[in-house]
Amino acid sequence: MRLDHVSYACEPDGLTATAERIADALGVEFVKGGVHPRFGTRNMIVPLVNGQYLEVVEVLDHPASDKAPFGQAVRARSEAGGGWMGWCVAVDDLAPFEDRLGRSAVPGNRKFPDGQELTWQQIGIKGLIADPQVPYMIRWDDGTESLHPSHARAASARLSALTIAGSAERVTEWLGTPVSHPLDDVDVEWIAPNGTPGIMSVAFETPKGAVRI
Repeated sequence: MRLDHVSYACEPDGLTATAERIADALGVEFVKGGVHPRFGTRNMIVPLVNGQYLEVVEVLDHPASDKAPFGQAVRARSEAGGGWMGWCVAVDDLAPFEDRLGRSAVPGNRKFPDGQELTWQQIGIKGLIADPQVPYMIRWDDGTESLHPSHARAASARLSALTIAGSAERVTEWLGTPVSHPLDDVDVEWIAPNGTPGIMSVAFETPKGAVRI
């Protein structure tokens, strides 16, 4: 189990403008991610060191976004002004989470212009919607390692710290393992929620130095 990526829902001026602001702040360039047909969303990404990445995601005017929890989560966060939506941990086996949550993981996919396809299974978005401090879980399908978003471009920035409004005990209970395990290379400051819990800020080490968004 490890921290895989953090998700930022686009602001009212849309995906490109939001991504350009973040890229400028970090001193990096975004990579076009593409469309997630099953979720009714699309994204742009920043590859990070340690096999991690940052995604800026936008909901599409598509029936899938009304049905899929991920599309619903992106729409709700963007309609609230945009910002950090959540964080995701990669795991080797989703079965324990399926057993605990009482539902099955759902498939996701993204096709590349050359015909290759990145596929995965994920679970936990409904939990994130109800309690945004908790992560969702992903298992990348076997054989897709070279297509992981962290490999889209040579990484020049590192995710160094998270500030989360919430409780380490609550997230540990959600994961079924100490929250320090997926975050062993990331500093975390837990603060008491003043309203909705969730990610308040993310710190990066970048070509411009330390940057917090």
